[in-house]
Amino acid sequence: MTRRTIHLTEELYAYLLDVSLREPPVMRRLREETASMENASMQIGADQGQFMALLVELMGARNTLEIGTFTGYSALAVALALPDDGRLVTCDVSEEWTAIARRYWEEAGVAHKIDLRLAPALETLDDLLAEGCGGTFDFVFIDADKEGYDAYYERALDLVRTGGLIALDNTLWDGKVADPAVTDEDTEAIRAINTKLAGDERVTLSLLPVGDGLTLVRKR
Repeated sequence: MTRRTIHLTEELYAYLLDVSLREPPVMRRLREETASMENASMQIGADQGQFMALLVELMGARNTLEIGTFTGYSALAVALALPDDGRLVTCDVSEEWTAIARRYWEEAGVAHKIDLRLAPALETLDDLLAEGCGGTFDFVFIDADKEGYDAYYERALDLVRTGGLIALDNTLWDGKVADPAVTDEDTEAIRAINTKLAGDERVTLSLLPVGDGLTLVRKR
């Protein structure tokens, strides 16, 4: 037994994927295409996508929300885990990146589940609240600009149902959050949301060393 998470070497991580990853070919092709892009690091890992899909299945989620879509890998993972009449609202501002996403969503047969809204995320979230969607979402994934995390989180809390789950990505931020010498705006924003979540009695939480850090919060 060990009292802390094991360190994943490249060899151990490869073994982890070898014995546990069940990535559909369409997702693998999307991941590989994105890997050739300049901003490839913005995409979540295959193991994280599979973990999020498992969460969606365990919850029996039907109504989901994503803030920050990029080329659509995380959205595809969630959409494939939803029932045929499930819904995923995705927020992004890039026509270029989401055009790639649309191609793969169509190929995977899940485009009918996905409502892509191209606008600043806060506008979309406020529109959803104005449409009467407060308290209706089962699962929310936040993976967008880090300085916006606090505002996205507050809107997500309004939109998610009691017992619903919010997942925030990059909360370990390549270890920079633990280095006091790093004080750039993104790092400080992640530190601030981590501190806020630790004391937020509106939720229960767990920060997991999955990918670049994945914090799960359940609305009480």
